[in-house]
Amino acid sequence: MTASTLFDLSGAVALVTGASSGLGRRFARVLAENGASVVLVARRQERLEAVAVEIEAKGGKALPVVADMVKRTEIAKAFDDAQAKFGPVTVLVNNAGISKPQSFLGMREETWRQTLDINLDAVVAASQEAARRMVASAGGAIVNIASILSFGAQKGNLAYAVSKAAVLQATRAMALELAPKGVRVNAIAPGYFSTEINADYLASPQGEAMSRAMPMGRFGQEGELDGALLLLASRAGSFITGATIVVDGGHILAIPER
Repeated sequence: MTASTLFDLSGAVALVTGASSGLGRRFARVLAENGASVVLVARRQERLEAVAVEIEAKGGKALPVVADMVKRTEIAKAFDDAQAKFGPVTVLVNNAGISKPQSFLGMREETWRQTLDINLDAVVAASQEAARRMVASAGGAIVNIASILSFGAQKGNLAYAVSKAAVLQATRAMALELAPKGVRVNAIAPGYFSTEINADYLASPQGEAMSRAMPMGRFGQEGELDGALLLLASRAGSFITGATIVVDGGHILAIPER
């Protein structure tokens, strides 16, 4: 079987959360370019529509859906809209997430709650909604976006690190229960990739010092998560479940030394 056949997503319906910008926008474009009909979910309508236009300009199929992923009623409606337009969702990419660095002693209660609501609770809720529908149809794949902070801590980012560690364990637990039902659940743990959220910091002297200290001497570049995403979403990964693929240029290898 050729690589193009293994990674072909023709006929797949992929729902991507946090699809209006950053990694989510890239994930949506890559899935569409490889044949999937893509449902773009986020809270910013204008940005979602702009991503849909980009995808459609290249011959892809996209549906923008405005939804707040911390509200289960809106999650369910997003899946209903997807099914009405393209058919049942067969691939879910749980990408939506936030990071609000604060020291532990100074961390506000709302920061903790909001981070866990979006980074963990929404992942579980969306996965549950997707899995119920996938089990009732022809199965599917769930791809959760974890982080290298799923494995190591970082000063001033307790809420984020805890949420992403929980995503990794949730991935394993969901995979264990859903494997016999035809639903695969895996995760990608990215290192540092420049997005609009962190671009200023990564370009700062502190960020440059961090990149020089990394084993590969640089941060991730656009497109370097594509392979992991396509592997876990396509038939190429048909016997992979409960796994977490780390894509970080070797950064995690140096965390214990820091």
